[in-house]
Amino acid sequence: MSVCMTLQNVCKKYGIPTAAYETFTDPSAAKEYICSHGAPIVVKTSGLAAGKGVTVAMSVDEALQAVDAMMVEKVYGEAGSKIVIEDFLRGEEASFFALCDGQRGVKFMSAQDHKAAFDGDKGPNTGGMGAYSPAPVVTPEVEQKVMDRIVTPLVTGMAKDGHPYRGVLFVGLMIEDGEPNLIEFNVRFGDPECQVMMSRLESDLTQVLKLACESRLDEIQVKVKPDTSLTVVMAAKGYPGNYQKGTVIKGLEQIPRGAKVFHAGTTTNEKGEIVAAGGRVLNVTGTGKDAREAQKNAYAAVDAIQWDDGFCRRDIGYRAVQRL
Repeated sequence: MSVCMTLQNVCKKYGIPTAAYETFTDPSAAKEYICSHGAPIVVKTSGLAAGKGVTVAMSVDEALQAVDAMMVEKVYGEAGSKIVIEDFLRGEEASFFALCDGQRGVKFMSAQDHKAAFDGDKGPNTGGMGAYSPAPVVTPEVEQKVMDRIVTPLVTGMAKDGHPYRGVLFVGLMIEDGEPNLIEFNVRFGDPECQVMMSRLESDLTQVLKLACESRLDEIQVKVKPDTSLTVVMAAKGYPGNYQKGTVIKGLEQIPRGAKVFHAGTTTNEKGEIVAAGGRVLNVTGTGKDAREAQKNAYAAVDAIQWDDGFCRRDIGYRAVQRL
């Protein structure tokens, strides 16, 4: 049984709010289901696909094409041998993170990422073109609902069933009118969400994770800066499709104050120059008292970097800025 299916069954068992779904191993059956249910509808690989195996289809034709890409053309390899088709949940997407020690879940932080490749949430889905933390849509009231309805039922249920979970719990959410529904679980900090959360964390991460391993999270309160952190992903032109490696990146020594750069896909050439070695290459991260200042600091750093073969979105954080 796949990880995705196990989590869906757990949601049913513990009453965790999520989208209705069906799984398929036969493309014809999947297409018949799509035609009978209509669009919008979500098609995703059951296996891991580097964060790209999800299509939010706004038309039946788009959904049918996604089935062919995943199951017939094998764009994502064996990850597409089994697919999940879910009802489309309306609202605003965000991520909530908790730490679990096998007995309890403790809230960590919220974040919001941007999956589409281009400004205005246009273009193909990617592994993430930017993120910020906290996510304003995850209000204290929403946080409490997520803890009460999703995190706590999962942690206590797994412990009761003899499978206590210790570690990071990534809760993907769709939020509408203050009501959260689960999209997915992951057992990692996420990329690029990790970069913005680590920029806000005041507690010693090693100590916190050690206490989680030892079922002692009740002994600590995780300390987080009130600032906003925002990261802009600089990717190689062509990503998430074909892109060139080995292109030279300059200006990294000129990053202004209020920002830092996390290297995601770089290496050095024979001249000792920093060069691109992947699709998503740099995570340029700014912090500030609010989303507007963090955005300003991040893009000031982006503009200091000289990389003609790279691109980025210029609107990361727009939802949070609009709320201001």
